[in-house]
Amino acid sequence: MEASVGDRLVLHGRVVGQHDRTAEIVEVLGTRGEPPYRVRFDDDGHEALMSPGPDCVVTHRGRPEPA
Repeated sequence: MEASVGDRLVLHGRVVGQHDRTAEIVEVLGTRGEPPYRVRFDDDGHEALMSPGPDCVVTHRGRPEPA
């Protein structure tokens, strides 16, 4: 996984009824765009340090979102 500041992180819900969450990547702490990332969640503004797993997708700035 590779990301830049300003990209979006989409966390897919893992159980029925759990909604996807989106966050903006505000800091990249790994080398060459690799995790961990400091993110700010859109729904509540909470910031967290994340190493995304297989239930996450990075949407790059200026590119269309995955289907």
